[in-house]
Amino acid sequence: MNFPERFSNLPAYAFPRLRALLDHHTPGGDVVHMTIGEPKHEFPQWVTDVIVENAAGFNKYPPNEGSDQLRGEISAWIQRRYGVAMDKDSQIMALNGTREGLYNAAMALCPEQKNGQKPAVLIPNPFYQVYMVATLSVAADPVFVAATEATGHLPDYASLPESVLNRTAVAYICSPANPQGAVADRAYWTQLIQLAERYDFKIFADECYSEIYRGTAPVGALTVAQELGVDPDRVVLFNSLSKRSNLPGLRSGLIASGPENMAQIRQLRTYSGAPLPLPLQAAAARVWSDEAHVVQNRALYVEKYEIADQVFAELPGYQSPEAGFFLWLPVADGEDAALKLWQQTGVRVLPGAYLAQGEGEQNPGKEFIRVALVAPKEQMQVALTQLRNCLY
Repeated sequence: MNFPERFSNLPAYAFPRLRALLDHHTPGGDVVHMTIGEPKHEFPQWVTDVIVENAAGFNKYPPNEGSDQLRGEISAWIQRRYGVAMDKDSQIMALNGTREGLYNAAMALCPEQKNGQKPAVLIPNPFYQVYMVATLSVAADPVFVAATEATGHLPDYASLPESVLNRTAVAYICSPANPQGAVADRAYWTQLIQLAERYDFKIFADECYSEIYRGTAPVGALTVAQELGVDPDRVVLFNSLSKRSNLPGLRSGLIASGPENMAQIRQLRTYSGAPLPLPLQAAAARVWSDEAHVVQNRALYVEKYEIADQVFAELPGYQSPEAGFFLWLPVADGEDAALKLWQQTGVRVLPGAYLAQGEGEQNPGKEFIRVALVAPKEQMQVALTQLRNCLY
């Protein structure tokens, strides 16, 4: 029996790799999960009420692009958050979670050739794994660009040679960054957008952690693109309710861009999409319209940042995250550290190498562990203290 070879060289996904590393060892204490970025704060209590009130919608096929109400609330949120007017009918589509959109946008928008060559897709390293799979699915070359302390934990795409930039079709960028928590400021977005203008590629702006921050809200790619007066099709925005509203199971994401991009994306999704059921769309519309719970949620994460800063105040190399809810902690070897921590304390973290590409010392995540600040505050403080005492 024959199978396609396009995915034959994929590394094992991060969490199966972690289970293979840890699960045949006995934990050294009460298990605390700090691996997956699954929010555990409470979501608004009225979400289930809205679903029940709209339960009759389960007997209808939902609109593929999202209900008029949902797209309208997303449009209003983008206007409030980014100061950018996006037409709900031609520039916005609801997603069944952003991973679907990050994948299918490449399918819809990445050409078979760029300047007569095989296209390249730029990917920060470390990265969210769907970026790589989407690239391979469209038969493009993934170009992994290290996002390390030397580059402010964001990829320096401008440093790539012209031979690569001339065939670049898409550049993925995550801000706030997963896993490092770095934020692309206005200067970074300006440089990247101007680079995209010069070499004619699209920017896929994954901003799913944009609402978890301390101090000032991170500037968005759409905001800077509008300030620069570039074609709205230059940038594709992705965001969701998963982190913003602690609703990863609702599977409500958004994609927004110029009308030409969105026409292509909508056309593909007509054939291959899996729209959100109408009762869930009604709940999502209500959640996008409410900011009070987002402010409360953000305050809880700020408390967690402060606890982490206290626990690791004396740790050389510790960098407090600007945003998001991960710690990116330096260690000698991420796998060794994760295994030792599990065996001695029961605290479960993710080796940084599992989120990056490259062998041995060439993997920019090798000397890090990713720690998700999703456990209850008191439990998290105990676990972080155990981590510090075990590894440092």
